[in-house]
Amino acid sequence: MPTYRFTQGRIPLLVSMPHAGTALPLGFTERLSEPAQGVPDTDWHLPELYDFLEEIGCSVLTARYSRLVIDLNRPPDDAPLYATATTGLIPDKLFDGTPVYRPGAAPDETEKRERVERYWRPYHTRLEGELARLRETHGVAVLFEAHSIRSELPMLFPGRLPDFNLGTNNGESADPGLARTLADLLAGAAGYASVLNGRFKGGYITRHYGVPARDLHAVQLELVQATYMDETPPFAFRPDRADLVRPVLRRFVEALANFATANSR
Repeated sequence: MPTYRFTQGRIPLLVSMPHAGTALPLGFTERLSEPAQGVPDTDWHLPELYDFLEEIGCSVLTARYSRLVIDLNRPPDDAPLYATATTGLIPDKLFDGTPVYRPGAAPDETEKRERVERYWRPYHTRLEGELARLRETHGVAVLFEAHSIRSELPMLFPGRLPDFNLGTNNGESADPGLARTLADLLAGAAGYASVLNGRFKGGYITRHYGVPARDLHAVQLELVQATYMDETPPFAFRPDRADLVRPVLRRFVEALANFATANSR
């Protein structure tokens, strides 16, 4: 099975969903602990939530395989991104601290390297190639990293996370005017809480590919899952909640699209 889905759009905006995949390789499930077999740390239902992307004209890149196989939003050398607790390139624990693998079933270094080549490399080759195409064609490329997460995860952060967590790597990955426009848009969404460069400032993809001096702008939005789904198994999509938050997300993506097209040549 291909490791990702990709559709090419009309405007210089690429939406990346590196944690939306749920597929597992043949024989992989048997190696996982019972809690991990349900891939609970997935960014669930994002393609359904962002069902308007094609209409806007975005290119869309979505992972097929679970982040338990490999985390596409980590550097290939697994250098830590945060000083606080987090999970790595090849996760060995879930967000709640539960072991991913049964005793004796964790991958060795050879298998880890093979996973980088089999799953990580193709996604990033496509991502980098599409950004290069967009910049070559339009003179600018904008990358939106779409993510979601449970609202309370004591291992990763204290208390409840704000609903919208916008990250620009502390202002280094995107134009400051764009960041302010997006932050103001989210802050003005009635009934929701938001923060700019709080606990989630942007992972590897945002930090690595966002270089405003080269007309490459990247932002990450970590969305609390309770805004559109149930946060407990079976992690059901909630159309009643999604219908409320989707208009905000659409305005967010439209603001990115407006910036991208306004700065095209």
